[in-house]
Amino acid sequence: METNETNNEAMNFDNRIDLEGLKDAVSEIKAELGKVIVGQENFIELLIVALLVDGHVLIEGVPGIAKTVTAKLFAKTLKTDFSRIQFTPDLMPSDILGTSIFSAKTREFEYKKGPIFSNIVLIDEINRAPAKTQAALFETMEERQVTMDGATYAMGTPFMVLATQNPIEQEGTYALPEAQLDRFLFKIKVDYPSLDEEVLIIQTHHQRKGQKPQDSINGILTPAQLADFKHKIQEVIVEEKIIRYIAEIISKTRNHPHLYLGGSPRASIATLNAAKAFAAIGGRDFVIPQDVKNALVPVLNHRVILTPEREMEGMTTESVVQMITESVEIPR
Repeated sequence: METNETNNEAMNFDNRIDLEGLKDAVSEIKAELGKVIVGQENFIELLIVALLVDGHVLIEGVPGIAKTVTAKLFAKTLKTDFSRIQFTPDLMPSDILGTSIFSAKTREFEYKKGPIFSNIVLIDEINRAPAKTQAALFETMEERQVTMDGATYAMGTPFMVLATQNPIEQEGTYALPEAQLDRFLFKIKVDYPSLDEEVLIIQTHHQRKGQKPQDSINGILTPAQLADFKHKIQEVIVEEKIIRYIAEIISKTRNHPHLYLGGSPRASIATLNAAKAFAAIGGRDFVIPQDVKNALVPVLNHRVILTPEREMEGMTTESVVQMITESVEIPR
């Protein structure tokens, strides 16, 4: 993925929106996480983009590649509440939403909120819990509220779910239906580090001498600052030709011979929102085609399905999205 800095090298312009504070905050978050996390720059940037547009993120990768650690440390750079829920096959909806308990003092039932009531919520191994527990979580993600005993409880702001899953081990898991996967803004696939990165990971671990990684991470962003940045991103300019460019790409996923299922209009809106955030953190108050390209793979990873024939051939959704993107003329 091209960086926004590369896109801006030859551009000189005066922004209508003051984005310096946003750029500085993003750089500080990256620098804080860089104290512990080696590589994974794309992963970290996608987490920041999702946070800025109120999106939830599904993180997929084999065990031991710092999916959970990165999510936890990312949450620590924000001056907000954080909770972690380990999904297991015996987890019930009340274990995450909370439950009503009879109080002997008041002689009434009182609602005790569950761990979902936080700002950044890390769900470890989301596909381990049964369908009704998953459904309760996704309702909260979409509606940003919990209804219990006829009363509605709104989630605080910000509210972001980071969910991890292991793509290899499927025994004892409950695959997420496509309709529920669609609730995530991004699906980020995390790969193994390179040899040089792994050497640096081992060295960094050795130099910490037993110190916990989170102890070296400082809080950067307050909820008030985040709300201000979100408002500025909504003001980013998107020309009609960029909107048509997004629509043409998503539309082509619906009748592509390699795809069994294409992207919905929700995918188009997710691409637009993410592209605006990419533009803003790159210091621009307008979207360019590269911002759209940066958003397409993580937005479509979990929204399109390969035909069985192409899946058996080893083709990936990323390669098909790239193929479709290259077939659409870039707006000038």
